[in-house]
Amino acid sequence: MTDVLDLLHPETIAPRAKWGSRKLVISELAEIIAKETGLDGNEIFSAVMERERLGSTGVGEGVAIPHARIAGLKKPIGAFARLVEGVDFEAIDERDCDLVFLLLAPKEAGVEHLRALAKVSRIMRQEKLREGLRKALSVDAVLAVFTTSSKSEIPVA
Repeated sequence: MTDVLDLLHPETIAPRAKWGSRKLVISELAEIIAKETGLDGNEIFSAVMERERLGSTGVGEGVAIPHARIAGLKKPIGAFARLVEGVDFEAIDERDCDLVFLLLAPKEAGVEHLRALAKVSRIMRQEKLREGLRKALSVDAVLAVFTTSSKSEIPVA
């Protein structure tokens, strides 16, 4: 994987989600990925929640990156939600999370999973990217923000 855009599809982006809890956010994103991959949404949800029990995936600055490895998945895939109101992901800075990037990787993909997770984490640390995502009101706008994340200007359409 060379780019976060390799993980996202337009169908796996929710630019104005109104999901009021961590479980609901993970459940909805699991269902979105299930529709895209043909995998079982409940299995995805269970795997991600199992990982959540190990420790917080709220990385700070309003960002959460829940993740898991899933049997039957051929390559890493992501889903992104910008929440209208943040929810508690037990982030290290105790801030509610409104930018959630759910990442799944194949069960047997140890290094590939870690690389994808590192890439997502690195890109989500960019302040301009976070600002752009918070202003993005459509799937196209979210994709444009991720597309230009390495540039100095982030579109806000």
